[in-house]
Amino acid sequence: MTPAARPGRRVVAVVAFDDVQLLDVTGPAEVLTTANSFGARYDVRLVSPTGRDVRTSSGVRLGVEGTPAALPECLDTLIVPGRRDWRHAVADTGLAALTAELSGRARRTASVCAGAFVLAAAGLLDGRRAATHWELAADLARAFPGVRVEADPLFVRDGSITTSAGVTAGVDLALSLVEEDHGPETARDTARRLVVFMARPGGQSQFSARLVTHRSDSAVVRRVMDAVVTDPAAGHDLPSLARRAGVSPRHLGRLFRAETGMTPGQYVEAVRTEAAQALLESGARTLEEVARLAGFGSSETLRRVFQQRLGVAPSAYRARFRSTVTRAGPGRRAVEDAKNSRSTGPARPEGGRPVR
Repeated sequence: MTPAARPGRRVVAVVAFDDVQLLDVTGPAEVLTTANSFGARYDVRLVSPTGRDVRTSSGVRLGVEGTPAALPECLDTLIVPGRRDWRHAVADTGLAALTAELSGRARRTASVCAGAFVLAAAGLLDGRRAATHWELAADLARAFPGVRVEADPLFVRDGSITTSAGVTAGVDLALSLVEEDHGPETARDTARRLVVFMARPGGQSQFSARLVTHRSDSAVVRRVMDAVVTDPAAGHDLPSLARRAGVSPRHLGRLFRAETGMTPGQYVEAVRTEAAQALLESGARTLEEVARLAGFGSSETLRRVFQQRLGVAPSAYRARFRSTVTRAGPGRRAVEDAKNSRSTGPARPEGGRPVR
């Protein structure tokens, strides 16, 4: 007989298999079991298709509780980790069938990194938005055209299925599950215990826009990028950037897109967003000061861009990072920030011109 869940526990099944990435498994498991110290009741069970222990990509062996037959009939959460050689995982039809079967028994399903390929092979991502490691996003889109792949976010939630980016993003995903189940305070306490930020929004980029500079072969593009990174608050409209580069605006736009996949305006907005994030994480300035120093001009524009790019308000973003430092409540400043962040109208950088 299939064993029952322990009373009051949320059974979380983690499917492990040979060459699975170790942190894809242990990161979410550690988050969920740590949350139990703060009132959560997760019952994390590691199983393998064969019931045998598995050897991870790092060579570390993981002990499992057995086959999925050892799981209760009804699951709260299914977590599917990944392996870098996703083609091998996809070729395992038994793994895909098992994933589809367990997902049908679970309230929600999540994948970490290349685990999205297993979900896709199981038919669980057809017509859905999904994330994976940014290096694998193009592969996922080509291998499974029915999946709406998003290459940038840390994790993407579409209905009852959540997919995350590479390795450590599984920690962010798991913290978001804890917050969904038990509220932000439990998630913050868990993050503090693990000494990680609580918690990066799912819409946050997997990598810094500032690092794109080093991936460009064009001296013209690198010169423009360096100027933006050095002073995000300066006037960086397309004509001024083109003058700095010594080329026409049209040529700079074409060159920039070819080298980075972004327009100059999109790059400026990304760098300004990262600058604002750093200022908010320090917690020492008002929203208006952050907006001005990061180059957005006003808290209204800052709020709009944060909502569009990260899916959270600036005040909420700051509260997440402040909570990892102090247990004090949000206080008057957070209330004022929340008031300042309520606004309507299109996002506009300093000078009133929309970012393109």
